[in-house]
Amino acid sequence: MGSPFKRMALPAVGLLMVLVAASRPDVADDGADGLPYGEGLIPVSLAPQLPVQMNERVEKWIGRFQTVQRAEFQRILDRQGIFSGLIVDRLRRRGMPEDLVFLAMMESGLHPRAVSRASAVGVWQFMSPTALQYGLRVDEWVDERQDPVRATDAALDYLQWLHDHYRSWYLAAAAYNAGPGRVDHVLNRYADGRRGEEEIYWDVIQHLPRETREYVPRLVAAMVLGSDPESFGFEASAAAPYQYETVFVPGSTSLRRIALALGVPHDVIRDLNPHLMRDVTPPGETYAVRVPPRTASLVVASIDEIRRRRGVRNAD
Repeated sequence: MGSPFKRMALPAVGLLMVLVAASRPDVADDGADGLPYGEGLIPVSLAPQLPVQMNERVEKWIGRFQTVQRAEFQRILDRQGIFSGLIVDRLRRRGMPEDLVFLAMMESGLHPRAVSRASAVGVWQFMSPTALQYGLRVDEWVDERQDPVRATDAALDYLQWLHDHYRSWYLAAAAYNAGPGRVDHVLNRYADGRRGEEEIYWDVIQHLPRETREYVPRLVAAMVLGSDPESFGFEASAAAPYQYETVFVPGSTSLRRIALALGVPHDVIRDLNPHLMRDVTPPGETYAVRVPPRTASLVVASIDEIRRRRGVRNAD
């Protein structure tokens, strides 16, 4: 079926932002390859980008983001500086389009604690079954859907699988929203099972669920505006990037206690560990907690002091 829209392929819009490489020589990064930020990256000139195809649907969302949803889009941009570096870093390591960061922006506004009406959770809005399928921990103590690092790794695994399946980033994004089963059904019924072309999404768009019909146009519009927000009258994010060190602590360690030991507000530690559901590490296991850069040694010293005091009391 032909597309009802006149399409025009534009040069890919790259993500025009500086990747903040944190000065953290002692930071333990939780990425699958164990590399700190900035290492093992594919050069920008070689990194693939999502295609930008302009049509009435995309133009409608560009207009909405600049008018009736301008304040909402600015709030999303305000958070861009917190997690975009982390996400883009991982995309580049994998050779995936950096513009997929805008998918996370549209999913959750880059809020780790975001919860949808359908109970999707986190920056990448994982439903519990998919989260478990991709190795995320979800229990009464820990919900790694709210962990921006672990959830990003899982989301990129899922997106890469979807792209391998459809050989199209537009169809992969549609399936991320609607589920691959539903997209497969639409393709088999209305596109003779075709895969491998970005045009196919626009050809079958009328047969997709309503939310999914708007999903890719919103994504492309966000790419266009978010790649160079100041050119469209938006303010670029001045938010501090998500940076941390990892320290292993005993089970049942309170985040409030860690904050007191470091002399920082409790919310600082909570925001670094949004996946800890009870504000305490899981009992009965040593657990990796994230703390501000250059503070891990202070936490270790505090834990050692607590153990020493307990040892003295027990000896008495």
